[in-house]
Amino acid sequence: MTRDFRATAILHAALLVSDLDRSKEFYGGLLGLVEKPRPDFGFPGAWYDLGACELHLMVTPEALPSADKRPRRDNHIAFQIDAIEAAKENLQSAGLSFRESSSGRGSIFVRDPDGNLIELQG
Repeated sequence: MTRDFRATAILHAALLVSDLDRSKEFYGGLLGLVEKPRPDFGFPGAWYDLGACELHLMVTPEALPSADKRPRRDNHIAFQIDAIEAAKENLQSAGLSFRESSSGRGSIFVRDPDGNLIELQG
């Protein structure tokens, strides 16, 4: 016998990263996410508080595909941000390229240090 159920919320999103310190600079430093305590799972990682949701970074020893090997339309995570122009300036200052959404919405797309696609939506 099966019972009906439905998913009601996203609790967290997890990304694979190769260098935790470099990723913390991107997510905590550049994007301003607030790190929160994380249990010891026997491998390095970090958790970030996003209100009703969390971002989990998990360090993997396996090689990750480089950004140039990934499709333009890729799996991604979208963050609501409060100042799109400031985000653009900060990304440019950090030497990171980004592209504007083709939909005309106030969104930009940037790759993190491991090539994960991140959408910043104003």
